[in-house]
Amino acid sequence: MAKTAEKNELKGYSKEFLDHLMREMLIIRRFEEKAAQMYGLKKIGGFCHLYNGQEAVAVGSVAALDLSKDYVLTAYRDHGHAIACGMDPNSVMAELFGKETGCSRGKGGSMHMFDTEKHMLGGNGIVGAQIPVATGVAFAQMYRNDGGVTLCFFGDGAIHQGAFHESLNLASVWKLPVIYIVENNHFGMGTAVKRVSAVEDFDVKAAGYNMEGSVVNGMDVLEVYEALSKAAGAVREKRVPLLLDVKTYRYKGHSMSDPAKYRTKEELESYKQQDPILVLKSRMLDAGLLEDEEFQALDEEAKKIAQQAVDFAEESSEPPVSSMYEDVLA
Repeated sequence: MAKTAEKNELKGYSKEFLDHLMREMLIIRRFEEKAAQMYGLKKIGGFCHLYNGQEAVAVGSVAALDLSKDYVLTAYRDHGHAIACGMDPNSVMAELFGKETGCSRGKGGSMHMFDTEKHMLGGNGIVGAQIPVATGVAFAQMYRNDGGVTLCFFGDGAIHQGAFHESLNLASVWKLPVIYIVENNHFGMGTAVKRVSAVEDFDVKAAGYNMEGSVVNGMDVLEVYEALSKAAGAVREKRVPLLLDVKTYRYKGHSMSDPAKYRTKEELESYKQQDPILVLKSRMLDAGLLEDEEFQALDEEAKKIAQQAVDFAEESSEPPVSSMYEDVLA
């Protein structure tokens, strides 16, 4: 990261880097808004879990990685991670549409974004199932001694799965290079964390497996980036796992079928005041590193990319019937 910006609290960050973070978050936001619109028009079927409000987590985390050797695995709310990893929005939207040009050939849908070349290993539709898979990826990295780190994202609703506890125990015993990231948006589907968890700060669970844990503000992309840069550096050096409790918030329901009536308008509005895009915009404006016209241009570009993705998906072919039994193990 070039260290050229000299103003305010953003000293040490280049304008190019900050523009990249802003651009990525805007693309994800506008992409998800288009996905919601297309779902309403019945162009997208099945489940669809949107990432609006949580953009800083994926963007800030992936910005701290070296995807030539690091890997990312996540849950079913995966469009944002896919785009942050460099996957083509066209192929992501085509997958949502169930088209042959989708990243999983139209067979996976919303919950199964996947690109081995980008080191994005899913998207997983089963709650918590990606946690042991990510642990296995980290085991391979340890075995090969390739210097890589695995990021494993999951929601607060998955943290009480047995797979989480078993995976963290093995990762600690074997000293695996994995960072477990709880995207703590305060609700497991429609159930508030405080109603189902004995603790609300999940970093304390790390102590039970003799690993370090910390809390991160997931509404600030730079705080996420700094925390993940530090964490990834520690994991590479010490070859030990870490647990991060990243506090964030989703602006939409759990999925497209969820009206989110279990939370108040006041709560939602208070978190919209912490919108990660607006937080970064404000900091850049204050530091003299962004003009309103520049922001509008970035936003218009993001809207154009989202519309192009829809156009690409609309024009793509349905998977041929003959492909139904392809890619099936047994």
